[in-house]
Amino acid sequence: MENLNIPQPEKILYTGKTHTTGGREGSSRSSDDQLNIKLSSPGSSKPGTNPEQLFAAGWSACFIGAMGKAAGAMNIKLPAETAVDTEVDLALTAGEYSLQARLNISLPGLDPETAKELADKAHQTCPYSKATRGNIRVEINIL
Repeated sequence: MENLNIPQPEKILYTGKTHTTGGREGSSRSSDDQLNIKLSSPGSSKPGTNPEQLFAAGWSACFIGAMGKAAGAMNIKLPAETAVDTEVDLALTAGEYSLQARLNISLPGLDPETAKELADKAHQTCPYSKATRGNIRVEINIL
């Protein structure tokens, strides 16, 4: 196991557990069976989703939660119509597979400066943003 001198967590809040077989052409299900999906390669006409879509969905949901916490700390209300359209690219970089992402954030009714501050704060606290920081190219766009 790689030792990155990362501090041990004080408390585990939740552990997501999945069982996956067949890789990109297989299936995956969660231990509580709330997730039970077929997998297919990006661009395939076969039924199923792919890891890039799943990552984008998880990051979007997490980011909206982080914006909600940031909005509370800023004493503002997160708009009910808040949305994050996340795009995760599977790319080749120097002949190796890599990812890059764009989070396109819609915060209707907030002025651009407040929206940017809210997104910046969320990007600092969202666990997905933390996990990718310095590892992949990420653009945060306010729509």
